[in-house]
Amino acid sequence: MASYIIRRLLLIIPTLVGIMVLNFVIVQAAPGGPVEQMIAKLQGHDFGATARIGGTAAGDSAKSDSGTSSTSTTSTSKYRGAQGLDPELIAEIEKLYGFDKPAHERFLQMMGQYLVFDFGTSFYSDRKVVDLVLDKMPVSISLGLWTTIIVYLVSIPLGIRKAVEDGSSFDIATSTAIIVGYAIPNFMFAVLLVILFSGGSFWDIFPLRGLTSENFDQMTWLQQIADYLWHITLPVLALVIGGFASLTMLTKNSFLEEINKQYVLTARAKGLTERRVLYSHVFRNAMLIVVAGFPAAFISILFTGSVLIEVIFSLDGLGLLGFEAAINRDYPVMFGTLYFFTLLGLILNLIGDLMYVMIDPRIDFEKRGV
Repeated sequence: MASYIIRRLLLIIPTLVGIMVLNFVIVQAAPGGPVEQMIAKLQGHDFGATARIGGTAAGDSAKSDSGTSSTSTTSTSKYRGAQGLDPELIAEIEKLYGFDKPAHERFLQMMGQYLVFDFGTSFYSDRKVVDLVLDKMPVSISLGLWTTIIVYLVSIPLGIRKAVEDGSSFDIATSTAIIVGYAIPNFMFAVLLVILFSGGSFWDIFPLRGLTSENFDQMTWLQQIADYLWHITLPVLALVIGGFASLTMLTKNSFLEEINKQYVLTARAKGLTERRVLYSHVFRNAMLIVVAGFPAAFISILFTGSVLIEVIFSLDGLGLLGFEAAINRDYPVMFGTLYFFTLLGLILNLIGDLMYVMIDPRIDFEKRGV
């Protein structure tokens, strides 16, 4: 097992580098980088999210305006809207954002810094990327952890019962319910929760802003726990609604596959109770793929699909941070978080494989040559 772990750890290096190279090339090729944004601001044009959604109107407007302005000091430029600006000013802006170097040098310098977990400083908030991530982390961890726990606590017992009562009215009714829940986008369900329970059109029970109240520091620890749960209830409900379907059906299918195997029939023939057969013999084998997938499920829920939930409930988390970084082309935040969370995801994948061995020692990756 030691040699398998070492091979997997070594494999992380080329995988991580490949992911970073691919994303670096894509982002560099995309228009509207930090230099262009600064030029647009100097020209007095909006180059934010709305301008991008509306096409290249900002850049075209910049070109037409600068073309009719006073005498230009440069005839051509590789940046949109840069006509009419002093080339020395353009050079200073490039140096400010590190674009005075070739792309391959910038990438190598960036990866060298990331090796020692130096993720640099945000272009726009003038704060270290690590500090920004640490500030947003509690919100995302709260959403991801509670969502994962609730989904597992509900889906596993539900999947087991559906397997035991396969084809019954209960099985059909629950399958219909979870498929309908899966079909509803989580942000739509979030809006419905706001309308019903957060002062929309019916009851005003839950708060609509933040993870805690303003006077949180003045509360006792019991009050703080209650206040935290009060704030997190609706966002978590909005996220879990679509998470039941896949895990419930995976659990059901795993149990159905094991229930029909010979060793289960033998255990029943020996006179063991159905409950003992189910939980002493079937459970361990059927839950192998479900439990081993917990790390990957957590990282998936933690860092994906929560941007709109954070916006709706005014939660300042990693989803919103990533969205704003992409819109503003805040490269240190984009690549720093990509590097860290990709590395974390690869390590969690390895932990997931090791959990297979912990749950079922018969699995030996060494003999399989994996």
